[in-house]
Amino acid sequence: MSKFFTSDGKFSFIKVGAQILVLCALVVGLVAFVGNNKTITLNVDGKVSSVQTFGGTVGQVVKSANLDLSPADRVSPSVDASVQDGTVINVNKVKEVKVSLDGAEKTVNTTAQDVAGLVTELGVASASSVSVPKDAQLSVAGSFVSISTPKTVSIVADGKVDTATTTAATVGTVLGDAGLALGANDRTSQPAHAPVVNNMVIKVSRVDNSQTAATTDEVPFETVTIESGELLKGEKEVTQKGVPGKLEKTFKLVLVDGREASRTLVSEAVTVQPVAEKITVGTKPKPVAKPAPAAAAAPAAPAASAGANTGAAAPAMLNEAMWDKIAQCEATGNWSINTGNGYYGGLQFDIRTWLGAGGGAYAPNASLATKAQQIDIANRVYAQRGLQPWGCGWAATR
Repeated sequence: MSKFFTSDGKFSFIKVGAQILVLCALVVGLVAFVGNNKTITLNVDGKVSSVQTFGGTVGQVVKSANLDLSPADRVSPSVDASVQDGTVINVNKVKEVKVSLDGAEKTVNTTAQDVAGLVTELGVASASSVSVPKDAQLSVAGSFVSISTPKTVSIVADGKVDTATTTAATVGTVLGDAGLALGANDRTSQPAHAPVVNNMVIKVSRVDNSQTAATTDEVPFETVTIESGELLKGEKEVTQKGVPGKLEKTFKLVLVDGREASRTLVSEAVTVQPVAEKITVGTKPKPVAKPAPAAAAAPAAPAASAGANTGAAAPAMLNEAMWDKIAQCEATGNWSINTGNGYYGGLQFDIRTWLGAGGGAYAPNASLATKAQQIDIANRVYAQRGLQPWGCGWAATR
């Protein structure tokens, strides 16, 4: 029997009403269920998914999606905002990224989902060089990004100065980008691995060590002394003139930018031997001069004319031939010569020697004395010192 009829077969309105109430309750419940269930779009660091949820707030929706949030994560709308069917929730997880900025390394926390967002967050120039593509996604941990900002660099090389803007990280890269090839011996003011800084000056020095140079130096000659009994003691005679030798030297040069920086001796050889100088030294004893006889009182001389010799008369001339030879050498035989050089007469006496040997008795200086007077004083000096005072003493032996 139908559930809408009574036991005695009569139609029951009560049962029908009860069923209608149950049906209404089911419809209302279904409507409530459908109304509270929402489809939410969840975007987590660019990964989009659709979530069915009964949650009423962003925080409830995120929790129902089993997504753990940290305080540093960026969520939009905020976690306490209410959601509607079709709401889009954007979640940017905080990421720990190791960043090398112009060679200085540091760790930063960012909610940017890709490298481009990180660069913007750091506030560096958009023209900076980045080690990874800017659209590369950042992972929550383990990401590394090297950034080189634009810098002004001056390169001094080959006599020129070039200034450029570069994002190269190292000096070596800058030189390579500039097309500068370095030789094996070339030097740079900064090492190739050095980081580039703004307003850096990089100097390239071209080094050439392939050149050599040769020089010729004199080799000093020796002096050999030979004794001879044919010359008087104190007399010397050069019998063989010394001639310097030649020493050839070869050097290896180091040229820096075309200029000599250093040289190293690599070989040397005597190409011309020196010739020794030979000097003959006399050993013959000097003759002892006899004392001059006392001069007799001379009669008064007539008045001398201007420039005439004055003083007492000299004794007879001893060793006249020897003194003539010396006078010829010393003063071309002119017994009254006075050249103004401090030496006077044929035997070139200086004032001190002339007066010290008694010449003052004849004249103030030898050029005003007679030949005989000069020879008298010369014999006195000769008796004490030999021919040593006369540079031309050697002429006496000729």
